[in-house]
Amino acid sequence: METTKIALFKGKKIRKTLHENEWWFSVVDVVEALTDSLNPRDYWFKMKVRVKEEDGFEPSTICRQLKLPAPDGKMRETDCANTEGLFRIIQSIPSPKAEPFKRWLAKVGYERVQEIENPELAAKRTRIIYKLKGYPEDWIEKRMRGIAIREELTDEWQKRGAEEDRDYEILTGEISKATFGVTPNQYKKLKGLKRENLRDHMDDFELIFTMLGERATTEIHRNEDSKGVPKLKKDAQSGGAIAGNARKELEKKLGRSVVSKKNFLPEKRRKNIK
Repeated sequence: METTKIALFKGKKIRKTLHENEWWFSVVDVVEALTDSLNPRDYWFKMKVRVKEEDGFEPSTICRQLKLPAPDGKMRETDCANTEGLFRIIQSIPSPKAEPFKRWLAKVGYERVQEIENPELAAKRTRIIYKLKGYPEDWIEKRMRGIAIREELTDEWQKRGAEEDRDYEILTGEISKATFGVTPNQYKKLKGLKRENLRDHMDDFELIFTMLGERATTEIHRNEDSKGVPKLKKDAQSGGAIAGNARKELEKKLGRSVVSKKNFLPEKRRKNIK
């Protein structure tokens, strides 16, 4: 599963994403952090030309176009490099920040190696982050369980013919529509969210029904040995419907909608989640 995050180097945001079990970093963000350039994209473009002319080395060959969140909140492809590639790129950037950045980069990369060898470390770090943001232990337990269920589902999608990004978005949307009657994007608008993670702003019931829809979908995939996106899509609709029916039954008993405009954390804490 691909996960995007924001890392900080001396106050500068560095977007990064997990791809094939290693961190890949936005090259433009790294250039901006090291050079303080007002136009890091232009700097990167000119640098590629200069390095190719001087050294005969084409920096783009060690980069991949991966999707990262853009300023407008949409996922857009941008040049990314892994730890090894960034070390090579940094050599061509004259900056007093180069050595400190290398040490920072080595630490960030090492943390991922540790997490691959011992997945519990990643879970512990995630728990700590949520706790620092003000979430109570019972919510964190549900959120962590939801993360595990989601990873289990995307593993099945990968094995059964779905491609990351676009297919995952479509399948997730089908589960959400059947569970809550709205797509994730519609749900975010309802809650007044932009770049924030929708699930980080769900309450107990919203998390529980999300988990039920995704866990049911995983089991249907396995039970029917589903293959190909069309069949996975039907399974997603079925799994989501199971959660959706349960939600509707609860709403009848409660006399109110589970789907809510409310955010789980109060406003003063919510600002720290962005």
